Amino acid sequence: MTGIEIEPLGSAAGARIHGVDLSQPLSGNVFGQVRQALLDHLVIFFPDQHITPDQHKDFGRRFGTLNIHPHVKPLDGHPEVLNIVKEPTDRFNFGGGWHSDMTFQQEPALGSILYAREIPAQGGDTMWANMYLAYDSLSDGMKQLLRGLVAIHTAEDIYGAKGIYTDDGRTMQTMAAEQASGRAEHPVVRSHPETGRKLLFVNEAFTTKFKGMTRAESQPLLDFLCRHATSAPFVYRHRWSENEIGFWDNRCTQHFALNDYQGQRRVMHRVTVDGDRPY
Repeated sequence: MTGIEIEPLGSAAGARIHGVDLSQPLSGNVFGQVRQALLDHLVIFFPDQHITPDQHKDFGRRFGTLNIHPHVKPLDGHPEVLNIVKEPTDRFNFGGGWHSDMTFQQEPALGSILYAREIPAQGGDTMWANMYLAYDSLSDGMKQLLRGLVAIHTAEDIYGAKGIYTDDGRTMQTMAAEQASGRAEHPVVRSHPETGRKLLFVNEAFTTKFKGMTRAESQPLLDFLCRHATSAPFVYRHRWSENEIGFWDNRCTQHFALNDYQGQRRVMHRVTVDGDRPY
């Protein structure tokens, strides 16, 4: 295999990659093309894949070390794999709000690789928002205001003892923990470590305030930035097919798993690749 076919899907983000079998090791040439496609399109999809959890992890490890989520029970025997399940009787899903994965950690994720094991007949789409476009479209005055501003990220509101995932009837098992109240500091405007492009790096799930300010003082600007970042022109919405794999760059996107398939089952496996902290 010497080349792959890349089919762009949306103006804001998204591409489908043909000619790759992720159950097999990728040659250096093909891996390079896949990595470049991720940088160019922010989220890429591989249709009709048939992989084991070990093969899923092997693909992820080509990009870096794998994250073990501190607050979610993993797939049995595979601590690096999240078994993301919504049963027909569940009211709520996992990831049902705009967020970037793992920004509450000191080193946010490079990206996540999601394998669609079972999808509903209708609904269950995922949306991604392009944080390059979100930053680029800000006024010069707003860019100046944000320069040097640092945001506080925490998992406390989600996975803490009083977080929204505590005893809410989800089939997925999450673990409230003291460390969920930990804090990570990240610049509001970040430069992507590979492309060098500036992007907006806040999200409504894990960003709680700005450094040196109270929550109340931070909220008006934070609300504006989160609404702006997920505006329609910056968003790509994807309809999954069974056995499809999606891989997104967590450093320059946010995503939202829609909860519009009540009474149906959805099962996804997720591997998350650790990132770096270049600032």
